[in-house]
Amino acid sequence: MSNSSTQRIVDGLRAWIASAPPGAKVPTNRELMAEYGASPVTVQKAMHALNALGLVESRPGVGTFVRAVRAPRAVDFGWQTAALGSQHSRLPLVSSTQRSAAPDAISLHSGYPERDLLPERLVRAALARAAKSEAAVTRSPVRGMPELQAWFAAELGQSVPAGVAPPTARDVMIVSGSQSGLVSIFRSVVGSGRPLLIESPTYWGAILGAEQSGLTLVPVPSGPGGPDPEEVDRAFRQTGARAFYAQPTFANPTGIQWSPQRGQAILEVVREHGAFLIEDDWAFDLAIDAEPAPLAAQDDSGHVIYIRSLTKSVSPALRVAAVIARGPIRDRIVADQGSEAMYVSGVLQTAALDVVTQPGWRSHLRAFRNQARIRRDLLVESLREHTPDAILERVPAGGLNLWLRLPDGTDVERLVRDCETRGLIIAPGTEWFPAEPANAYVRLNYSGPAPDRFPDAARILQAAIEEQHLRASEWLQTSTIGNSGVPVESAHHDEGG
Repeated sequence: MSNSSTQRIVDGLRAWIASAPPGAKVPTNRELMAEYGASPVTVQKAMHALNALGLVESRPGVGTFVRAVRAPRAVDFGWQTAALGSQHSRLPLVSSTQRSAAPDAISLHSGYPERDLLPERLVRAALARAAKSEAAVTRSPVRGMPELQAWFAAELGQSVPAGVAPPTARDVMIVSGSQSGLVSIFRSVVGSGRPLLIESPTYWGAILGAEQSGLTLVPVPSGPGGPDPEEVDRAFRQTGARAFYAQPTFANPTGIQWSPQRGQAILEVVREHGAFLIEDDWAFDLAIDAEPAPLAAQDDSGHVIYIRSLTKSVSPALRVAAVIARGPIRDRIVADQGSEAMYVSGVLQTAALDVVTQPGWRSHLRAFRNQARIRRDLLVESLREHTPDAILERVPAGGLNLWLRLPDGTDVERLVRDCETRGLIIAPGTEWFPAEPANAYVRLNYSGPAPDRFPDAARILQAAIEEQHLRASEWLQTSTIGNSGVPVESAHHDEGG
């Protein structure tokens, strides 16, 4: 008998059990064989399936019976409220960017490129080779594989101008993804209870990591060209902070890239205050219309702590990143990482190094740039044509995202829910602000799947905006109705006339 026959018996008995009282005896195997024309093996498979579902219970020598449903014991977890105290972070436990989406939904919320934009062939081949190497059965050094350390140092060294000492492999610490590196930096550089200057808006993971580490966040507004150096200077003076976290290149979520002049001005402010600039270069490999220019390449005095990840450009499965720092702070970060993670998997490090040293890596980056430009421009065009009520303040020259401003007064969280009911998944901009949002925003990832559905996404977003403001207008109109049923404004006009 086929699986379909087994399922037919299961479905029939489930319907019967639904109306049978607990403890009722299930028809015997012989009776089921006769009723469904099934073999003994097929009936046994069906009974095993029902037992696995918890619908029946067998009593040897007696028969099979409908299982009595036992109400789950109510457990009171209220004691944990006092034990845990208030949350360290106001952000959700799982970011909207990490949510799973229905297969048929239009997904513009994720923080990663879709599979077609990744070097899948290179990654699979590299993992196969790494699994056969010594890395599969040996422990990696705490600081990371020397060859991978040297590669990261050389990559940054290519941007170092004359007169500045390039970083060395010893300055590099391999970490398990940029998030792990950021948390170690925050703990090592700033410390619990102390202030950290941070751009607003900025990467939600940095906000979460800083808050979970007990830091006090000091937002510095980031305008069209990035933070104002005078605002950064003022924040340092007012707070006595020792570090500023920033994304000078293709910032997440805004896409802003600092000009060389602004970068130098902010670096000078950091130096004047004897502080650190934590430079998150998450999008180094994701350039489209402009080249990355790391500020860390301009500094050899230890003021810039640089972090670069391969997770977005190589594969989400290869969580490999590097922290580059000079001076005693490097050893503090190494100590923090060693106490938390001990070391990064040698297999992942070996595979990552394999990918980025293959001749096909540079070809992949060129192909990614072309494909990302096409997708970005298609989403920009779709929004401009079909979402007139939203404003795209800038077209980013790299990265993965568009930062879309919504009409004033928009309830962003509700808008996101309304879009989801229509089949569009987007990320609310509230998660990227370390304090109250300056305006209403959503973040849209143009490197996700199904770019052919971008026009549909833009139409859904516009419909949700229109519906929300229609509801707001109707509520306002209703609220102006007086007790007599006459609109208040009309009543006042009649009295005056």
